[in-house]
Amino acid sequence: MLGTDLWTPPLELVSAAEIEIKICSAGQDIVNTGCRPLGSSPVAVGPLGLGCWPLAGMTRGGVTHEAAVATVRAAIDAGVTHLDTAYCYGERGESERAIAEALGLAAGRGGSRRDAVVIAGKCGVHWEPDPSRSPPRRQVVDGRPARIRAEVEESLARLGTDRLDLLYLHAPDRSVPIEESAGELKRLIDAGKARAIGLSNASVADLERFAAACPLAACQMQFNMLQRQIEADVLPWCIGRGVGLVAYWPLMKGLLAGKMRRGQTFPADDSRGTYPIFTGDEFSRNLDFVEALRPVATRLECSLTALVLAWTAEQPGITSVLFGATSAEQVAENAAALRCELDDEARATIAAAIAARGPVPGRRPG
Repeated sequence: MLGTDLWTPPLELVSAAEIEIKICSAGQDIVNTGCRPLGSSPVAVGPLGLGCWPLAGMTRGGVTHEAAVATVRAAIDAGVTHLDTAYCYGERGESERAIAEALGLAAGRGGSRRDAVVIAGKCGVHWEPDPSRSPPRRQVVDGRPARIRAEVEESLARLGTDRLDLLYLHAPDRSVPIEESAGELKRLIDAGKARAIGLSNASVADLERFAAACPLAACQMQFNMLQRQIEADVLPWCIGRGVGLVAYWPLMKGLLAGKMRRGQTFPADDSRGTYPIFTGDEFSRNLDFVEALRPVATRLECSLTALVLAWTAEQPGITSVLFGATSAEQVAENAAALRCELDDEARATIAAAIAARGPVPGRRPG
């Protein structure tokens, strides 16, 4: 996982006018193929995807199965058909089960919406009990081939489908040569269990070794307006090799959505209270940055959320941007980014605000 290194944003940003960007609009036919290819694989995705980690209810309370199912359905109805989940999204696969229910795949009923979506899954990370922690569990990275195959088989059973459109190794296992993990993923493609393979939370060295053992279509990494470390290495590597880059954390766990207030605290079951970006002076400076964006959103007649997602989706090399949601209302607000068009004035104002904000800490201590 990412550490707490500081990064100073560049003063000048590459303009989206320098590259060709094709945006899928809500309601446009993006069945299965979307409009942005993932490497040389047969899979393509739209500029926005639904990150299904929040649907597991592990980082904040009050997320019911019914709400999770409704959220997935709302995303598809809004034209967001890239659904990103993982074996470990929930102690018992809650995220995958919600997707199955939303698509009509639960209990083997067969789903009319399966071919209308791209399901991206991940393997190689699972939960184990740990009484010394609160909650009493810990995340374990396990990239052994046998474990990978077992997790994929269980994920397919939970989802009620026979294949994943995109399958990531969730994180490199430092106790297992990455070539062994990659080799098992290649065998899963050969067996028809996956259509494309990706690698998440990895360095350039990891990507190089992985790609030598298995065709690599996508890389998933943290990226947003203020945390852009991948622009120094991973992103150029992906661009140079035609590998799609899927970005998570575009809204910094809700911070860039503009709904947080100074002095805000988080309940015990909300993990955001453990992140440096939500505490002390860092939190205050981040809120100052958000306020600098509001006039831009107002002028463009879009929400702050839509502005941030639209900016992220147009950055060079970014193939798709994952947003989290736990309600149909949140989906609608996020999906509005498909209709938000930035101009040069907006890009310049955003660039100046990023430069003024300065270095941003990483995710969590350790």
